[in-house]
Amino acid sequence: MNKQFFFSCLLCCCSLLAFAVKQPKILVFSKTAGFRHSSIDVGKKTFIELGKKYHFDVDTSEDASVFNKKSLKQYKAVVFLNTTGDIFNEVQQEAFQQYIRSGGGFVGVHAATDTEFDWPWFGRFIGAYFTDHPQQQVATTRVVDPDHPATAHLPKEWIRKDEWYNFKDIRPGIRILMLLDESTYKGGKNGREHPLAWCQEFEGGRMFYTAMGHTEASYDDPLFLQHLWGGLQYAFGKNSFKSK
Repeated sequence: MNKQFFFSCLLCCCSLLAFAVKQPKILVFSKTAGFRHSSIDVGKKTFIELGKKYHFDVDTSEDASVFNKKSLKQYKAVVFLNTTGDIFNEVQQEAFQQYIRSGGGFVGVHAATDTEFDWPWFGRFIGAYFTDHPQQQVATTRVVDPDHPATAHLPKEWIRKDEWYNFKDIRPGIRILMLLDESTYKGGKNGREHPLAWCQEFEGGRMFYTAMGHTEASYDDPLFLQHLWGGLQYAFGKNSFKSK
């Protein structure tokens, strides 16, 4: 066999292999136009560590100009990590809509529901909006859908401390994964069906949201980290790749 031909084939095979094993990439976006959570920095580091563990790449940004068609195409999922307020202009909103409609994935953490109140599409997409919260305290959460990757590892009742959000404009039809037991803490306003984590397929894409993640201590909790990873798996879509 001609050596030049052999090495050309070898290079071609290596290139194809590199392409085949290319890791998924996510964008962790944490722009704030309102309250800024002190846990954002540790949250970014947490997603980077999850990427190393589960073999996906992570970009972090607070620059809304990354929300354009060309840039978003590279991401398997976008994470809103404690975003707050009005973070996009109309062009950026349209780019994000098209990303979701093209099959993009989304994970919202805690204050993601305290974002873009004047954008009706986002309200339907995120599934509910934040209204207020009592002081941080210990409460009991209850898993109601143990078949989801974000909850399959959790105990049926999980007692933990966080900042517990109350919600408005809760969208009918969201798949509720966890509820918050208002009888176990003070200040709840959503009653017996107080949603805490949910997901939905929406206009071609997938979204997952967890109301937990206010405290810095959350990101040291292995159960919470697995909860985030499970949400990402859902956002990536079925059979994207397997957890190791």
